[in-house]
Amino acid sequence: MINSTPIDALRTHIESQREQIFADLSALVAFDSVHAKPGREEEYAAAAEWVRQSLIEAKLDVSTYLTSDGSTAVIGRKEAAEGMPTVLLYSHFDIVPAGEATKWTNDPFTLTEREGRWYGRGAADCKGNVAMHLAALRAVADAGGTDLGLVVLVEGSEEQGGEGLDQLLKDQPELFRADAILIADSGNAAVGKPTLTTSLRGGAQLVVTVDTLQAPVHSGQFGGAAPDAVAALVRLLDSLRDEHGRTSIDGVDASARWEGEPYTAEDFRADAGLLEGLSIMGAEDDHPSDLVWARPAISITGFSSTPVEKAVNAVPATAQAKLNLRVAPGYDADDVIEKLIAHLNAHTPWGAHVDIEVLDKNQPFSTDVTGPALTLLRENLAAAFGATHAAETGSGGSIPLTLALQESFPTAEIALYGVEEPKCTIHSPDESVDPNEIIGIGTAEAAFLLAYGLN
Repeated sequence: MINSTPIDALRTHIESQREQIFADLSALVAFDSVHAKPGREEEYAAAAEWVRQSLIEAKLDVSTYLTSDGSTAVIGRKEAAEGMPTVLLYSHFDIVPAGEATKWTNDPFTLTEREGRWYGRGAADCKGNVAMHLAALRAVADAGGTDLGLVVLVEGSEEQGGEGLDQLLKDQPELFRADAILIADSGNAAVGKPTLTTSLRGGAQLVVTVDTLQAPVHSGQFGGAAPDAVAALVRLLDSLRDEHGRTSIDGVDASARWEGEPYTAEDFRADAGLLEGLSIMGAEDDHPSDLVWARPAISITGFSSTPVEKAVNAVPATAQAKLNLRVAPGYDADDVIEKLIAHLNAHTPWGAHVDIEVLDKNQPFSTDVTGPALTLLRENLAAAFGATHAAETGSGGSIPLTLALQESFPTAEIALYGVEEPKCTIHSPDESVDPNEIIGIGTAEAAFLLAYGLN
């Protein structure tokens, strides 16, 4: 028996909340709650207050904390009955900027239903997970409640790195102490396919600047002999990939294989939106799972020199690129960063001057799914979606808080899951969520909260 309330009854209850879930998510999506965005301070504060009031309505003792990076963390608590464990439920109410409104089909801050999906900035990442937690808590309350201790943590700066919450964890670890930590900021491998995320990549942001001349010089007079800073940087960046397009860093073994649920080429091609005829990076025996979940990867996320519309006939004197380094579990991020810097210095052509700035860094994370809490959660996820088992996948993304929690509470079991399947296109225009994912994940979470600690 998975839990004291049949899974079908819980799903029916949460299904009956669909209008309430839409209303909750609609209210929360309406706030342009980017942390530290000038001119949006009132909306950010209003989003935090909405979360606070919602947790009060869930019968929790609620406190708010102004953290060291100026963000707000909202924490609701219920103490455990004697002998019962405590569960921490996590999500965040801050978002990435919506970007140009013209790229959205509808207003990004008005939750809009189209063809069975709900669209809006933060609908999936991560306000949809906040709405999911609230729905699960209502289902638990109506089923008679739980003797578990509960900590419901909704932070406000995850998209900016979460440094304030990390510091709060260091300063007041008792606020976060739990036996099982359920982080709802991930999602299923596909719609309707229950999934636990078992690993996250760490990494770093680096800015690489190449200088070759004191100032740009006339290309007719000096071009051909004067070293071109853009060409130098392009050649340097090209050294970071081999002939198959795989990331290549001197001294770093990039041959690791993913041992869990595979990420098929067909699914990857569809999820990533590859253009017709385009090859996936890697040799014939490489799989997308290896490249995105098991090995280091470098993406060139920014490049600047002279904009095309401002180009003149001059040899560029300087060029700059921003690199996003991802480091999978099994690698030490500090070691890979050190070797990447050495590689960049060694491969800079023509004696060009190179400056490398590391903006931030974090270690990778992995979790053991064989403990009692995660075993129960896997069973509930499968049952909630009518599946025989829950898949286990990695993620190419990073959630630094997971590692901080793991280091602070080494005996706690940590799970990553949520409503953010690939069709959500989080961080992009027309972000959306499938309400059936909210219902399925909420059902599994409610079932877990009703069963954990009873055996």
